[in-house]
Formats: sequence, structure tokens, C-alpha cells
Amino acid sequence: MIHFADVTFGYDAHPVLDGVSFDIPEGEFCLLVGTTGAGKSTLLQSINGLVPRFTGGTMAGDIHVNGRSVRGAAPADLADIVGYVAQDPLAGFVTDDVELELAYTAEQLGLAPAVMRKRVTEIVDLLGLADVRGRTLAALSSGQRQRVAIGAALVAGPSALVLDEPTSALDPGAADEVLSALHRLVHDLGVTVLLAEHRLERVAQYADSALLLHGGKVMAGSVGEVLAVSPVAPPVVRLGKVAGWAGPPVTIREARRHAAPLRAALAVESVPSDAAAAVGPALLWTDALTVDYPGVRAVDGVDLAAARGERVALMGRNGSGKSSLLWALQGTGRRAGGTVTVGGRDPARLKAGRRRTLAGLVPSEPADLLYAETVAAECDGADRDSGAAPGTCAKILDDLVEAVDSGAHPRDLSEGQRLALALAVTLTAAPPLLLLDEPTRGLDYPGKGALAVRLRRLAEAGHCVIVSTHDVEFVAEFASRVVILSDGAVVADGPAREIVSASPMFAPQVEKIVPGWLTVEEVVAALGGGDADD
Repeated sequence: MIHFADVTFGYDAHPVLDGVSFDIPEGEFCLLVGTTGAGKSTLLQSINGLVPRFTGGTMAGDIHVNGRSVRGAAPADLADIVGYVAQDPLAGFVTDDVELELAYTAEQLGLAPAVMRKRVTEIVDLLGLADVRGRTLAALSSGQRQRVAIGAALVAGPSALVLDEPTSALDPGAADEVLSALHRLVHDLGVTVLLAEHRLERVAQYADSALLLHGGKVMAGSVGEVLAVSPVAPPVVRLGKVAGWAGPPVTIREARRHAAPLRAALAVESVPSDAAAAVGPALLWTDALTVDYPGVRAVDGVDLAAARGERVALMGRNGSGKSSLLWALQGTGRRAGGTVTVGGRDPARLKAGRRRTLAGLVPSEPADLLYAETVAAECDGADRDSGAAPGTCAKILDDLVEAVDSGAHPRDLSEGQRLALALAVTLTAAPPLLLLDEPTRGLDYPGKGALAVRLRRLAEAGHCVIVSTHDVEFVAEFASRVVILSDGAVVADGPAREIVSASPMFAPQVEKIVPGWLTVEEVVAALGGGDADD
């Protein structure tokens, strides 16, 4: 179905894809694996003609989909064989209404009205969109928008569906909805799916095969074979390597069948305690904090206190009020009522420059913080604005993600690299209260690990760090405390281990296999081992 024959692509003399050859058969669910910046988005976009037609660069070799060469064709010319869903579906919508969005492609293809209605209705039923068919796109949750984007790509009846991190902005429940819909497409309609995703723990169980993109080369194989040698792998695979399980297993079900001896060995060890985290004096207080939008109460009378040294994960389903709460804490967001105090001051009463040194926030769209023409200029500007030593921002960026071209424009970076740059700019100011909204989107496991380490160090230095996230594996590494929101109200607040262990939705993979333990590193330390990735 999808055939790459000695494909090479790059800019100037730097190949992103280097002699890539592979085949994905019809009706296959294939997972594309690789580190941040490895070129996964480039590979995906080459299948529907976005690369090199809209990106520039030089390409050699050939790509066929369903027997047709896609070299030199425009995405519109390939809509009947390749459906493409980008990282941010909202940015790709061309209408304001669900049904109009689904019908748009059919209109461009000149389908008869009766055929158009039939096809839209079939897609609505297939993807479970009947309850939102008449709604506006702005009123949908992130998971619903993602399914609409998939539906819009399917209207033309493509043989292959290509998706770039479709669950990166979704809570665990919404991610399962999207992945289950893709699973039905593969098994019920025979659609070939190629999907790139950093949160491999979510996707591995659905995939039939995998591709590893590393150093411009591609290795193809079963999911287990690829993840066993990949520089990025979900916790279940890393735990399997540590325990010496054959395979290693790639699903919780498989791992639990091997885990009895490991559970017995850990039963005599003491589970790590969150109480060891040093907590300093109180820094943040809110009293009856309320945020309203027209017709919606996003934050409903939240009372929250946090101290220096705390590492707080703010969790909850999409639309639960997490982002609205963060912006209200930072002082830029609206408030309908209540108070916020950070270190004795209300951030909303400060000018922007002073506010940033008191409460720094990295938004869910990190490009909103970036304005310079190059990465180097962005870092230099952050150093100057924060009064930091020259090179401070660049060093933070190097710690977060490797091999970022200092001369590149921030808009030309990958999603993960751009996020890392925004994080570095914010961290340069070292505000006592650091707020991050979905900071792990686009980061691979090493990048998330490096981020967790840096945030822990900031907390140990006396900062209070609050992170809104759907990434349960990152929470297991980073958080000492978890606050769960639902409909704008706090429904759970306590030690991270206690909160996530009690929730099937928010429990990390390791806890599901060896209850009480959250990360592979904890297991390795308890067993007296070395590096968890050996």
C-alpha cells in the first residue's frame, strides 16, 4: 500500500531521510517511532506531497501509495488515496461547523449532493460523531476535534491515513476514543494507517507493525522488535528489559503475565515515599477563584495553596478548566471572582515584565512566546530580558533537547524543539512560581526525562512548579503532588503516588504491572541495578 524506494530528502547537504526503503501492506496499523527531531513529520508529509512541494528541499527516490507515484503531486491531487491529519487539527479546519467541515472535501471533489450526504453520514456513524454533528468546532473537546479531523480526511475515501501525533493534546480517555476509532478503520474498512506518536505507551497495543526512524535510516519490524532496539521506548518495554523478560512485552497484559517473580522481589522492598520531598514556605494562595466565559464556568471557586519546593501536576479531562486556572494564577487570564496571591503579591496587578519574574507561564502553544528570527537571537533576548549570564538560555535548551540549529527560525523547528525553546526562554527568568501548560507535547521520553530533572532541580532550589498535563508517565517522574480538576472544581488533591495509584485512568504503566511503584527507575533502584535503559 505505502512503498518507499531509496528515498532521500534534505535541506542543503543535511539529509533528513537517507536512502529510506520500506513497505506497509494494505490494512496495516503501523507505528512510526523516533526521537524528537528525527524527521518523523517530514516522512509523513512526503506521503501526501507536502514535502517537498511546500517545504522546499531536495528529494530523490520514489514513493508509491496504492500503486500510484506521489512524487511531484500536490496534496489535493492525492486526497483520494492519502488522508493526512496534522498535529494541530484546529489549525487545519476551514469552516466553523462540524458537518460543513466534513462536507468540505466532498464539495472540492465535486461530488453530487446525494453522494456527499451519504458519505458524511457514514463517517459520522463510523467515528461516533452523531452527537456533535450540528455543533460548532470551537465548542468541541480536543478529542472530538481530532475525530472530526480524521473524518474530514476520510471523506475522499483514501486508501491510507497518515497521522502526526494525534493524541498529543488529549487526556487518556479522549486518546483511547481516537485510537479505537483508528482501530475500527483498519479492521472494518481495511484502511492503512501510519501514525507517529511520542506517547508510545498509548499506541503500541493498537499497532500491527512499526518503523524506527533514526539517523535518517528506517528499520521495519514488529512492534516488539522495533521498540527493543529503539532509543525511545515506553516504560513497559524498559521494565521488560530490566527484568529480562523475553520479547520484551509491549502491552500491560503481556507484562503482567511475566511479572509475578518481579512483584515477589519487590514485595520485600520499601516503596519510595513522596514525603521525602523538601517543602518550603507557602508561596501561592487562591481563595474562591472563579473564571467565567460566556455560558461556561471554567473554574469554579477553587481554593488552592502551594509551597516552595512543591512539584504539582494539574490533571483532568480536556475541558476541565486546567488552562483557565493556570492563566488566572499567572495574572494575565480573566477572573470572575476570588483572589490570587503569589509571594504576597497579586500577579494581575503587576506590569508584564514584573509579572514574568513572579509567575512564568509556558502556554500550550509555545510559539506564542517566540518572536525572534533565529534560535540564537531568541536565547540572547531571553538572557538580556532576564538579566541572566550570556549562554544561560542556550544551555537550558541543550539540556532539554539535542541538536537544535542555533541559526534556524523558531517556526521551522519541530513541535518538540519549539516547545523546548519556549521552555528555555521561560526558565531563564527563574520565576518563583513556574506554570507550564502541557509542556511534554512533542517531546520524546529522553526529552521528558530531562524536563522532569530540570523541574525537580528548580523545585529543590525553592521554586514552586505547577504543570498541567495529560501525560501520566511524566507525572510519575515529576510530581510530588497531584490535583485533579473536573468541571472547574478540585475533586482530588494529595500525594502523587496516592492519587495516581487509585485511578485506573491516571496510573502509569509500571504501577499497573507492579502496584505501588511508579517508574522504571524506582524499580531499578530497589533491585540494586544500574541504568534503567541498559
